Amino acid sequence: MTHAHLSRRAFLGTGALVIGFMMAGTLGRALGQAAETLGGKPPLTPDELDSWIAVLPDGRVTAFFGKMDMGQGVDVAIGQIVADELDVAFDRVAVMMGDTAFTCNQGGASGSTGVQRGGVTLRAAAAEARRILLERAAQKLSVPMTDLIVQDGIVAVASDRRRRVSYGELVDGQYFHHKLEWNKQYGNTLSAKGRANPKKASEYKIVGTSIPQKIVADKIYGRLQYVTDVRVDGMLHARVIRPPTAGCGPVAVDESSIGAISGARVIRERDLVAVVAEREWDAVRAATALKVTWTSPCTPFPPMETLHDHIRRAAAIGGAVPVSKGDVDAALKTAHRVIEAEYEWPLQSHASMGPACAVADVRADGATLWTGSQKPHYGRNGVAKLVGLPPESVRAIWVPGPGSYGRNDAGDAALDAALLSKLTGKPVRVQYMRHEGTGWDPKGPAAVYRARAGLDAQGTVVAYDFFGKGFSRQDVATTESDPKDTLAGQLTGFAPKPTVIFQVPAEAYDFANKRCGWECIAPLLDRASPLRTGHLRDPLGPETHFASESFIDEVAHAAGVDPVAFRLRYVSDPRHVAVIRAAAEKAGWNTRAYPNPRRGKGNVMVGRGVSYTERNGTIVAVVADVEVDRRSGRVWAKRFTVAHDCGLIINPKGLELTIEGNVVQALSRTLYEEVVFDRDRVLSVDWTSYPILEVQDAPERIDVVLINRPDVASSGAGEPSTRTVPAAIANAIFDATGVRLRRVPITPERVRAALARA
Repeated sequence: MTHAHLSRRAFLGTGALVIGFMMAGTLGRALGQAAETLGGKPPLTPDELDSWIAVLPDGRVTAFFGKMDMGQGVDVAIGQIVADELDVAFDRVAVMMGDTAFTCNQGGASGSTGVQRGGVTLRAAAAEARRILLERAAQKLSVPMTDLIVQDGIVAVASDRRRRVSYGELVDGQYFHHKLEWNKQYGNTLSAKGRANPKKASEYKIVGTSIPQKIVADKIYGRLQYVTDVRVDGMLHARVIRPPTAGCGPVAVDESSIGAISGARVIRERDLVAVVAEREWDAVRAATALKVTWTSPCTPFPPMETLHDHIRRAAAIGGAVPVSKGDVDAALKTAHRVIEAEYEWPLQSHASMGPACAVADVRADGATLWTGSQKPHYGRNGVAKLVGLPPESVRAIWVPGPGSYGRNDAGDAALDAALLSKLTGKPVRVQYMRHEGTGWDPKGPAAVYRARAGLDAQGTVVAYDFFGKGFSRQDVATTESDPKDTLAGQLTGFAPKPTVIFQVPAEAYDFANKRCGWECIAPLLDRASPLRTGHLRDPLGPETHFASESFIDEVAHAAGVDPVAFRLRYVSDPRHVAVIRAAAEKAGWNTRAYPNPRRGKGNVMVGRGVSYTERNGTIVAVVADVEVDRRSGRVWAKRFTVAHDCGLIINPKGLELTIEGNVVQALSRTLYEEVVFDRDRVLSVDWTSYPILEVQDAPERIDVVLINRPDVASSGAGEPSTRTVPAAIANAIFDATGVRLRRVPITPERVRAALARA
């Protein structure tokens, strides 16, 4: 992907109702001049309709989406929404994503909000664009708007369809120049309010159909261009040198150690050390050969085997009790029986399929960033602050990368590249190596959970007490919008400022006395740490609900009640009840003794487990069927049944595939993934030292039950089923073995040890 200037004809065709934009350098000036010839460029602001929808002279439509897609096909869903509202064919709609020159900041891909929040804006904008076009058509055809019908971008008089006009003819090479009324919600995500009312669900023709992602074929056949493929004229390749011991800074750098490598040179800015070269292999060689003297080792980390004890003992730096109903302490004192348990979750890496890459071209009057980050608008802001430019002079272009699902190393690569470009005066491509991507990415937090429940003599829950304690999920922020949350920033003088934030379970159990709270502890190292914690897919969701839903199962067992029946006893919300019932019915759940009295013959024991959770309006229930080998300790999660209610379904097949991806990644995190470290450094640096799920351990089948609710606004799907999987597996293992595993990952060694103790 070579950086090329975009001509007026290439972008605008021969005239359009088109977005306003802002960008730096020659490209920005050229497009600005082109815009002026079309009647004046509206600013790229959320209250301008032109910031969201462009109708080209041939009737094609471009939707400008300020988020991006991470493989779930969100762009396809957005295209479906826009096509339905405008009454055009789906293949006539193009969705431009994640380019700050052409899109407003909608908060990036985060929190499963692509459709839930991003789609709301595009739906309202498309509806308003349709209203304006129909208003123009009514004037042109001299009939009331109520006499018009629209089919595939052609507006006709209902009583005489020969009288017609196309959207393209109505465009006439002009902008909308139309202001929207905005209701600001969810931070940077906005809901448009125009005079038009979006369609009712009963009127949809494209929404609700399973349109495939065309990009999949490009991925399979190697045609898709990734951020690693970006090339810019005059570009230098860079490698950043990380210390062998976390927390150490450079004392001296021997530049003569790379003197034999042609064109290689050292770039140092305070504690950041890097090498650049015109050829990538020379940069790799120089990074290996460079001799750096570091400060003495400071052993910043506790022994890994004591990590959870460290969490238990460490002083809290903040906390909250978001759920407090009744008098839990009094109810526990008078309970006939009290059930108690503790659960442990490890640090986990994003372990993206490829380490991060970014290209930056920083000049005195502006900068361009090519990034695989899921939040390019925030990457733009971080680069601007780091290199001393106003944000409007920086353009960030999202290019598909190896995926992130949270705050991985993409943001660090972006700011590394920008800083090195500023220091060298040339475009710079930063490509991390595998050991850097896995070893130095922000980690999913480790935590300890303690739960207690009181039962009366009849087995009724009279008290429920749940408490989590661990590292903040925002030791570094969810975005790279401030250098203080990146390695480049922390190494060059930007002081970290963590946010103290954790989580409690999300469910609808109606216990008479219920309390859920949390505490955070300080990070293990306060600056430039390979164990800094941040968002990993469904931040804190899998770990919190591994504990809470495992404990619900333990309480059900203590009460002598079937796990599904127990959940239904304490859940009254109709949507939640329907999801639990749907999963159980599809899985063929029948009431029997628990754990399984007929666990299987020979060395293979079989069991099933259930789990149920909510995430931001989406309700999920999962039934897992597992096999456990007595000899090896291997757990095979053979089958999953997932019932899923996320309101109105835009693309059923796309949703089903998203759920399958959630299940597989959550399965990997439950059975395999744990960051290994010693007193000085992270030791999990590749697929051997940080194993993930492989094909032979994937489920045999995943059955998905989609509950469509056209009367309920769409909620997220990119994460909710992730949080529901770990406990379903653990509960199934208990059913198979009669042994409760309360620590993740549930490795064969831990299974064998638990069976031996039992």
